[in-house]
This record gives sequence, structure tokens and C-alpha cells, in this order.
Amino acid sequence: MSPLQYSIQKKTPFAESLVWQINRDFYQQNGIAAWSDELVPHQITNSSLAATTYAELIYAFLKDLESTIATEKLVYILELGAGHGRLSYNILEHLDQLISDSEGCSTKYCYVLSDIVEDNLSFYSSHPKLQKYYERGVLDISYYDGTASQELLLRKSKTTITLSDLEQPIMAIANYFFDSLANELYYFEDEEIYNCSVSIDAAIDPEGRNAQELIHEMKVTYHKTTAEVPDYENDIFNQILAEYSRLYSDTYILFPKIAMECLANISSLSKQGLVLLSMDKGYKKIEELAGRKKPDFVKHGSFSLWVNFHAISEFCKLSGGAAMFDANTNLSIDLACLRLTKASSSYPLFEQTYRKHSSQINLDDINSIKSLVYKNLSTANLTELLGLIRLNSYDSSIFITLLPSIKVLSKDISIKQRTRLKQTISQVWSKYYAIKEDYDLSYELGGIMYDLGYYLEALDYFQISSDAFGYNIDVDYNLILCYYQLRQDDLFFSTLKAAKLRFPTSTAFLKLEELDMG
Repeated sequence: MSPLQYSIQKKTPFAESLVWQINRDFYQQNGIAAWSDELVPHQITNSSLAATTYAELIYAFLKDLESTIATEKLVYILELGAGHGRLSYNILEHLDQLISDSEGCSTKYCYVLSDIVEDNLSFYSSHPKLQKYYERGVLDISYYDGTASQELLLRKSKTTITLSDLEQPIMAIANYFFDSLANELYYFEDEEIYNCSVSIDAAIDPEGRNAQELIHEMKVTYHKTTAEVPDYENDIFNQILAEYSRLYSDTYILFPKIAMECLANISSLSKQGLVLLSMDKGYKKIEELAGRKKPDFVKHGSFSLWVNFHAISEFCKLSGGAAMFDANTNLSIDLACLRLTKASSSYPLFEQTYRKHSSQINLDDINSIKSLVYKNLSTANLTELLGLIRLNSYDSSIFITLLPSIKVLSKDISIKQRTRLKQTISQVWSKYYAIKEDYDLSYELGGIMYDLGYYLEALDYFQISSDAFGYNIDVDYNLILCYYQLRQDDLFFSTLKAAKLRFPTSTAFLKLEELDMG
């Protein structure tokens, strides 16, 4: 490795370091490509199963609010740092299904997709799968900076929400959001508190480099400053740090001051406060913080850190709110429920639903099962693969991973398996939300449907592919074959003629001219 010869930043307090701005710059520079180009992993964090969990909790929350005096007022559900919006779409889809399958829900709601990247906001605004929700008024978008914004500006409805405007409690979704917010960093030794600084160096010249290159190459060095007792304006922060000081020695602790201020800011928009749901990697028990060493940056295009959920939950409790966590020990994913609401607030169905999700099989368990199947794909049968897809709420990313095996296994298939595979494909497509990937799922689904003999369905998928990706020899060829199988002679000949004109040098269509149309 080359020696570190370039200084990006001299010793600076951790929370004020350039690393946080570089991380923000990564998302500003890449926009949707951060995920469509697979720079940042997102299958687990934005999975259909995660969306199902959120949707069931939101539904329970809305049902609890049916009995309140402000039931005619909108409940706003704010998703922080929504990224590409796939999670949001699946939450809305499943929430619709829950309401349809039950006696309904009289509480009106509006889901708000928020981000700090204009490219992402534009992407949500024009995404075809979100338009029906905009038209119904149950979806809006907003630029919202969790570290600075004091109001919520809704672009579709042209509504501005400011301090104490809302009569209903506001709900927020912080899905892998807190792990990239700036933190204070303290070192505890013999009941002394040291504020930590960092310096940043690299083996490459930072001049002209983009954020992704800087994150990949940067080396962060930690420095302890003189011991001093922090004195925050919010005394709850001081209380939490004092408790850590009494308990720990030789321990580094990330202190999520900005995350806690973010909760307070959102809560202030409503007279009834905030209920926040968060999935993330983090520490929820105070004993998990003991003996922590210097934090490691988890690099994945951008970077993230483990979340100090314990401090955030203490902040909620000491502010008169509450916090709930999965009672089980998880390896990487925790579902946190954080409340900054009035002490008298009661959400019995919501809490019951949370306990159900926290006591039963969770995302950590499902990912373990998924990994086991992936390792044994060569021996898995079709029924087992379809079962895994169903277990993961028909997640399209998992389906795409399993697709090569499904194609092989579907060549020898029973009538029941054929029907089940068709149903699975329909469910996967309904949950699929494109994010400008090069992968053409509609074409792949059309091919399977054709092989199964579902020619009308195959035709629909091939047409979707053509509309989304433009004219293509393979798609035209398969469209023409579908017309042949369906005995739609006029469309067969007209499409064949048009395809030959579009691709005059191709010999692919010669075989189609020889087909018996009798």
C-alpha cells in the first residue's frame, strides 16, 4: 500500500469532520445511481419483507387513532432519507392490501418521501408506479434535512407544516438513516470524558477526486483531547453522558446528538408528538457499549456506523416518551420504536403488533435462511425456491438471484408447480419498482411465461419491456411468437414487418416467416 502522503483534514472534532460532508457529497454526486449501479447495498434494507413489517405497524397505528377526537385530521408518515423509494412503494402497496383485507381504516394518512438529494426527489415525482398514490393524495414528497430542517414543505399538495401545526401525532420511518448521521465521539477513562478528534489522510491526491474515491482511500486517525465535561444546552444529553462516565472505562462511545435533535425537530411539528420506527444496525443495551474501541467506518460506496440506540432511547424516556426494542439478540438488524409523545398517549394495537414482530421470526432470521438456500442452490428444488420467495414477501431482488435456477427447474414442472410459479411471478412483478437498473425483469418474466404456455401473460411482459427499454430484436422476436401462439394473425404479420424494417440486417426473423399460420 502507498504511504499516506496527502492530508485531507488536520485534527478536527469528530462531529465537525469532513467525513460527514464527504458522505453527503457521495449521495449528491450519484443520486439514484448510488443504488442502480450497486454502489451501496440495499436489498436487505429495502426488501419487500422490511416494507411488510413497516406497513403492518403503520396500519396498527392508524387503527389506534380511529378513536381519537382528531380522527378527521391527516396523519403524516415521514420517511427520512428515502433513497430510491422502493421501500416506500412496497409499504404503500402492502398498506393498501391491509386496509382492503380488513374492515377498512377511517384514519386518513399521507406518506411523505423525503430526501436531501434533488435527483432522488425528481425520481420519486415522476416514477410511474407512484402516480396512483399522488393522485389519491396519500403520497407527497419533500426536501427534508434531518440535521437542519425546521419545517416540512410538501411539493405535491403545496402544504407547509411548521411548529405544532399537526393535530395528530406524526409518524417517521428512519430506515438505515441514523447510521450515516454525524456523531460526537467520546472516550471514557476513570470517570473522565475525553472529546475525540480525527485527522484524515490518503495515499492519493484528493484534488479533483469524487466522494466515492475519497471514502475508499481515506484513512481516519483518532485523537483524544484534554478531558472536559461536556455542557450541552439540552441537559438530557449531559445526563446520558454522565451515566456513561460512571459506568465505563477505556471505552469509545458514539454519541448521537444530531439524531436526537432530529427526533425533537420532527416531534415539534405535532401537538401530539412523534412515533418513529427505525431498522438499523446498532447497540440497544447499555452493556453492549462497554469496552468499545475506536469506531470502524463500514464502507460500501458511502460509509455508515453502528447506531447508539441506547442513547436515543434514553433521550426519549427522559423526555417523557418511551422506547421499545426487540427482546431477542439480533446479529445485525434491530427494529426500534421510539416515542416522543404525551405520557397519556395509548397505542394498544400498535404495541401488540410490534411485540408480534419482535417475538417472531425477524429479518435477521430470514436472511440466515436465505443465505443457507443460496449456499445450497445446486440441490434446491423448485418448491423450496418458491417457498423462499414467498417467505420474503415476493421480493424481486431475491427472485432475480434465484432466476437462473428457476429457469432450469421449470423445464420439468408439475401442473401445481406451474400454477404456483405463475402466481409467484405475478406477485413479484406487483412489488417490483424499477430504479434505472440495466436489468430487464419484464423480459425475463415474459420468457418464463412463454415457456410455461401462458402466452397472453408473456405478451404483456414483452410489451412492458419494449415500452421501458425501447425496440430490441429479442423482444420483437418474442412478441411475434406470442402473436403466433395466440393466433393473432394480423398482429403477427404487422409486427414482423415492422421488426424487419427496424432491424434490416438481422436474420432472426427469417424463421418466423416460415411458420405455419394455418
